[in-house]
Amino acid sequence: MSPHDEKKPTDFIRTIIEQDIARNLNNGQVVTRFPPEPNGTLHIGHAKSICLNFGIAEQYPGSRCHLRFDDTNPEKEEVAYIEAIKEDVRWLGFDWGDHLYFASDYFERLYQLAEVLIEKGKAYVCSLSADQMRSYRGTLTEPGKESPYRHRTVEENLTMFRAMRAGTYPDGAHTLRAKIDMSSPNINMRDPTLYRIRRVPHHQTKDLWCIYPTYDYTHCISDALEGITHSLCTLEFEDHRPLYDWILDELKDELPCHPRQIEFSRLELDFTVMSKRVLTTLVTGHHVSGWDDPRLPTIAGIRRRGYTPASIRHFCRLIGITKAPNHVEMALLENCLREDLEINAPRAMAVLDPVRVILDNLPEGYQEEITVANHPQNPGLGSRTIVLTREIFIERDDFEETPPKGFKRLIPGGEVRLRHAYIIRCESVLKDPKTQAVTAIVCHVDKDTMNRAPEGRKVKGVIHWVSAQRHCQAEIRLYESLFLVPHPLDHKAGGSFLDHINPDSLKILNHCPVEESLAQWQPGRPVQFERLGYFALDHRDSNPGRPVFNRSVSLRDSWAKEKTKSQ
Repeated sequence: MSPHDEKKPTDFIRTIIEQDIARNLNNGQVVTRFPPEPNGTLHIGHAKSICLNFGIAEQYPGSRCHLRFDDTNPEKEEVAYIEAIKEDVRWLGFDWGDHLYFASDYFERLYQLAEVLIEKGKAYVCSLSADQMRSYRGTLTEPGKESPYRHRTVEENLTMFRAMRAGTYPDGAHTLRAKIDMSSPNINMRDPTLYRIRRVPHHQTKDLWCIYPTYDYTHCISDALEGITHSLCTLEFEDHRPLYDWILDELKDELPCHPRQIEFSRLELDFTVMSKRVLTTLVTGHHVSGWDDPRLPTIAGIRRRGYTPASIRHFCRLIGITKAPNHVEMALLENCLREDLEINAPRAMAVLDPVRVILDNLPEGYQEEITVANHPQNPGLGSRTIVLTREIFIERDDFEETPPKGFKRLIPGGEVRLRHAYIIRCESVLKDPKTQAVTAIVCHVDKDTMNRAPEGRKVKGVIHWVSAQRHCQAEIRLYESLFLVPHPLDHKAGGSFLDHINPDSLKILNHCPVEESLAQWQPGRPVQFERLGYFALDHRDSNPGRPVFNRSVSLRDSWAKEKTKSQ
């Protein structure tokens, strides 16, 4: 566990909760819920809500958090999404215990309560088409018009509603609407729909129902039936709160409690998108490889990229819970990961753009095993053995024939230290006779310099390397932001959000030499490729002896350099 997890967060919602506890409201009990719709996978914005709701339950003794699937739209819902959401919540480090629920668990009770509203004259069956209902609804500046079916008698409404349940009418023929106020300045209060006819099999209830309740009607009643004390949601539901309260007030004699809805700002992360609709477009349009594409902000995607639960929880603490707009730079999220991996990721060496180095004073077949620590400050991560051979690979850009000013790596006649090994000196360069491209660099090893330099001898450069005879070949995937602009959905960006996709968001490097031990690297275990960044084994595409590594994030120094270049 990260040390960040030991800090108790504070925010305006927790202040409200502590005031309620002090007043012994709800008998001092706190019950929250995380209520995803199973029509897609979760993204990092959901992680903020997960950390808030489950975090509150962990923070206050005797509290609990429910995981409830608000499954009122079977046309777009799948069991696979349900399982993926449960996996995401567990991966973040939270557990709902025995409190797993589905809104569909309450379908019968929801139907009965709808009949109660009809009997009270607070709901009616409407026969307007969807287009007619939209035209009757009005605008933000003009009131709506009452449906001509608004004044049906209680008996007629009950008869028709029961017939809707029995399957008497075709899809779309009627809806059940709340009878509130068509002139309300809040459009959500203009006789909103409570039920619609929809002959779609449900993943939980199968073919039992041909009418389904709407989210707004279902959500507040589900909260009340489960004894939720604080219903926490993002700010787009602020305009829905009057309807939430209206339904619970009208049914107060039928329900055990009236939860309090509190809104907070949703997360907006630069250079990506959080809209489930847009994410679906990216997936179904094959602009990305799937819901777990490492370029997406989905929890499955960032997990595959190599983010850790501790880094995400720390990020959610840093951004906080407020009502103010929560636009966050991607650099903050990346830095949270660096902080975690700097402490916990073992080191290894890999070469992404190799050029061969021949150590001419070592004999053919030479192999020297060198034991090195897996982490310079964390002995708990153990050690490993690397092998120095007559031929090795180094990064092509670690050698320059005509070096620019300040270049501190290998040059003709110059010296560098091989990481964890000896100082070498460049003696000559071999080139392709046609292209004049460097094919190999001939160097001399000073065997008296293992991890030390003789007095008076200064070698500024240290470069990483991999044995040419003792290595594993890996596919390396380098990721950049998926979009070229910070806010791709902003109309000021111009065009469609698809026009702003970064064509260089993924670069694949094949046959990269990496240390032998990485052939058996475990999925989910991070690694720092020295001088290159933090990487994670791709659990989906890796094969035994042929690993695929995704770069999670660059090193701090290289990140700072890239930022300086962009400025």
